[in-house]
Amino acid sequence: MSAIGWRVHGNGKTVAPGDVVDPDERLSWPRTVGIGMQHVVAMFGATFLVPLITGFSPATTLFFSAIGTVGFLLITRNRLPSYLGSSFAFIAPIGAATASQGQSVAVGGILVTGLVLAAVGLVVHLAGARWIDVVMPPIVTGTIVALIGFNLAPAAWGNFQQAPVTAVVTLTAIILVSVLFKGILGRLSILVGVLVGYVVAVVRGEVSFDAVREAAWIGFPEFVTPTFDVAVLGLFVPVVLVLIAENVGHVKSVAAMTGKNLDDLTGRALFADGLATTLAGVGGGSGTTTYAENIGVMAATRVYSTAAYWVAAATALVLSLSPKFGALIATIPAGVLGGAATMLYGMIGILGARIWVQNKVDFSDPVNLTTAAVPLVIGIANFTWSAGDLTFEGIALGTASALVIYHLMRAVARWRGTTQEPASPASAPGGDEPAVHDAH
Repeated sequence: MSAIGWRVHGNGKTVAPGDVVDPDERLSWPRTVGIGMQHVVAMFGATFLVPLITGFSPATTLFFSAIGTVGFLLITRNRLPSYLGSSFAFIAPIGAATASQGQSVAVGGILVTGLVLAAVGLVVHLAGARWIDVVMPPIVTGTIVALIGFNLAPAAWGNFQQAPVTAVVTLTAIILVSVLFKGILGRLSILVGVLVGYVVAVVRGEVSFDAVREAAWIGFPEFVTPTFDVAVLGLFVPVVLVLIAENVGHVKSVAAMTGKNLDDLTGRALFADGLATTLAGVGGGSGTTTYAENIGVMAATRVYSTAAYWVAAATALVLSLSPKFGALIATIPAGVLGGAATMLYGMIGILGARIWVQNKVDFSDPVNLTTAAVPLVIGIANFTWSAGDLTFEGIALGTASALVIYHLMRAVARWRGTTQEPASPASAPGGDEPAVHDAH
């Protein structure tokens, strides 16, 4: 056992075929540092897109993601490897809140979201995670994730049309890199695509470096004090459900890859992410979540050591304390953002569908079919409803409708005994569905 808690895996240099480096192990420190920095690179592209799209400070977001990652590792007792990057689920509510009430109100919404998620984490830790599956079965969580991604489509188009050529190059680069290269480079397609698009933007004169030249090399990022307005908090509540789904999925993914049962860490993971998001809301950072990009790095390297994530957090913290670096990131132009966002927002939507597929959701069941159909239209069309000073838009209304429709229809179907009826001839079972329709 090393002095700070990690056993050296094997000879510290190699990972045997079929073997993995467990969370409580590490390779030699030079290799661990290299893998840790690789985690920083993996989360860069997506983590920085959120503040750039929402008008937040990239340096501030990076600062709180580093602090949040340290807190996550401590709260989960160094047993759950994860980097907490920017959550795309916050983009729509931040944009709406900033447009109507200003950035400080959006920051307040992030803070409240974090507090609610932390509270959920405490409940899960004390009572178990079973109630999450009951309240939010895969048909509901998949629908919520999908409608958030598709609700953001107009924002992608808004950036795309400001510089169509640059946007097309960026999007094309992302698509090609994901299939041209194997291993870690292919997994970093978004980052590589953004770099390619950025070079094109520079050549086309779409980038100004004046702010970079004027920025200091060392200094704290800009902090924003939160303010609160009940009228916009409804925009942020659905994000909690997405963060729950993402964190639970992360715990299960790491458990599957390491062969360890980590269910007892679910409550701690939710609480830790809630605390990290709360801290971000205190000072003006984007809300956080566990990152699929870093899952990809672990899958490619077969190194699940939490030591690498301490290195990643330290690296991110150092970079966040350089205003010049933050100013450089802020020069990424709208065309590059539009190309990358087109891919990312679509991926969020399809991740919702992936949840359905992985959990074998049966769409011949009218309850499942309706639970997905109605909220998706509400989210994509961005339905709006006002009640006094409160305004609820597509994501909030779509989330609420998914929960209400599922539980109401399921209750009535059980009461009436109609759960076995196919929704329509077009969606009738094709022969490979389970004999009994699963509510999930």
